[in-house]
Amino acid sequence: MYAKCASRFIRCFAGFALLGATLLANAQPAAAPPMTAHQVSPSAWYVEGLSALGSSANQNFVSNAGFVITPEGVVVIDALGSPGLALRLLAEIRKHTDKPVTHVILTHYHADHIYGVQALKAAGAKILAHQAAREYLNSDTARLRLEASRTELAPWIDKDTRLVPADEWLDGERDLLVGGVRFQIKPVGPSHTPEDLVVYLPQQKVLFAGDLVFRSRVPFVGQADSRQWIKALDSLLSFDATVIVPGHGPLSTEARKDMELTRDYLVHLRAVMGGAAKNLEPFDDAYKAADWSRFEHLPLFRVANRMNAYNTYLLMEREAN
Repeated sequence: MYAKCASRFIRCFAGFALLGATLLANAQPAAAPPMTAHQVSPSAWYVEGLSALGSSANQNFVSNAGFVITPEGVVVIDALGSPGLALRLLAEIRKHTDKPVTHVILTHYHADHIYGVQALKAAGAKILAHQAAREYLNSDTARLRLEASRTELAPWIDKDTRLVPADEWLDGERDLLVGGVRFQIKPVGPSHTPEDLVVYLPQQKVLFAGDLVFRSRVPFVGQADSRQWIKALDSLLSFDATVIVPGHGPLSTEARKDMELTRDYLVHLRAVMGGAAKNLEPFDDAYKAADWSRFEHLPLFRVANRMNAYNTYLLMEREAN
């Protein structure tokens, strides 16, 4: 699947990079974006990335990561968008415990969540991810994305930054027990990516939802299977979560409301673009005629929405055949 989509994905990524470069063309050098760990529950914390495109100015700090402190060690969920950011995450962890990082669970293999993996692995962590990521990891898409990032995200991504495979590839649900804390790891892909995982702490009712949930911003759809993504969001409501850590955006204490924002956006994309594809309506005409008023106020709408709509249009064409 990745091979079939590689050229189109690379074109989409290039579009995002060009938009980011345009937005930053006249910007002054920026100070390092702040990183502060926010407490989610008695033992869980997260850091929140910026609502922006990854850039050299923001060090690619555009996604969230979490960590859970147990009596035996620390479990990290996602690794941020550069080795330097992962080192800063380790420094945040050290403010709260001196216990070692024993595990890193990757919700998926998008660059803004995994370029920091090598720093956490060097600190002694075992990496867990879904086996569906192996195809992407060995693809031209991943290689070319990293090559482009070495230029566009320099100096934070450089010649020493590498793609790191998991130490344990999961092929189904997994319960991980560390220091008496139970981590329920559940595959929910193919959705945002083929390898999507979510992590639930049943004792504390905290759900790390990865990029299935984008809060207070337009999601990045890319080559997502939006039909399955919608089903996966419905399944997440079966968790008795009182707190959700999304892949992007602030903490959620209103699970249904925040999941429904992502879900409703995907439903709207499919309805508008599905009708256009079925009626053989040109994309540009369909996009101009669509009502985007419910979502156009959200951060990154102008940057991401047209690309999301185009990818959905192509997806709906394939689904119809």
